[in-house]
Amino acid sequence: MEGWKTLQSSIGNLNIGDSANRFAKGFSSSMQATRERLGQVAPEEITELPQEYKDLEASVDALRNAHFALFKITKVYESEAYDYPVQIQESISELSTSIGAGITNFAATNLKGTSIPAPNPVAPKESQHKTLPHALGRAATNAALALRSTSGGTDDKLGKALVLYAEGYDKIAAARLNQDASIRNNFLHPWQQTLNTSINVAMKARQAVRVSRLELDAAKQTLKNASPSRQEQARLEVENAEDDLVQKTEVAITLMKTVLENPEPIRNLNELAKAQLVFHSVAAETLSSIQGEMDELSVAAEGEYRKSRDH
Repeated sequence: MEGWKTLQSSIGNLNIGDSANRFAKGFSSSMQATRERLGQVAPEEITELPQEYKDLEASVDALRNAHFALFKITKVYESEAYDYPVQIQESISELSTSIGAGITNFAATNLKGTSIPAPNPVAPKESQHKTLPHALGRAATNAALALRSTSGGTDDKLGKALVLYAEGYDKIAAARLNQDASIRNNFLHPWQQTLNTSINVAMKARQAVRVSRLELDAAKQTLKNASPSRQEQARLEVENAEDDLVQKTEVAITLMKTVLENPEPIRNLNELAKAQLVFHSVAAETLSSIQGEMDELSVAAEGEYRKSRDH
């Protein structure tokens, strides 16, 4: 403790410029924070901030946590394949195909005019969307083509049902891409912007209050331990620190109120729900339409099956 008093007194007695004064104040506030963290400062020696300020701090913390919690989950909309984990294997397969096509085309170009036979150039495989609706549509299309190639022109009700399913999921897949783009533009980006601007500005203002409060309490300690010749200067430093804390607290209160009253997050959340509603409406309408036709095919196939069993 005695060493701390001597250090504070030494800092206070230095006749230095503004830059050095800022350094000395910063060092004093850092030492004050360390002493508080170690429990070396009595609670009554820590300046109490206004209750309004503390209540606003709690509210802003809750808002910030809510923003992070939702953003952490909805961030998946930035990745197309969030509902289709099989895309990892498909991507590896496509990469291998792409590399193979690249090597073939390189050989086709560079082996011309040599004794080595040059292969014919090949077109690179078109990239496919990696979503579950796209994958379901592709799977149903491929299954329908496989059945059609072996049906010999017979009435293939399963093939027809697969074609209906594939056509339906083509529409749903397009709606999925539109939904994701809308969520990214109208929810994710502005939601993140709120995190990175207004909330962070309020957090920085709070940090300024914390530093100012530490500087004030450090100045009070300096006054408490000041020599008679330093009493007046130390008292002025306490008054200046008090004025600075009041000013910074008022600024932080204003900024925190602005963040909490901002209607933008509610509008952003509404855009998220609206994009999801549009997608699910398209999906429901499309599936309802194709399911009616598939139901007719199912009833017809069931009737034919029973009729064949009766004979």
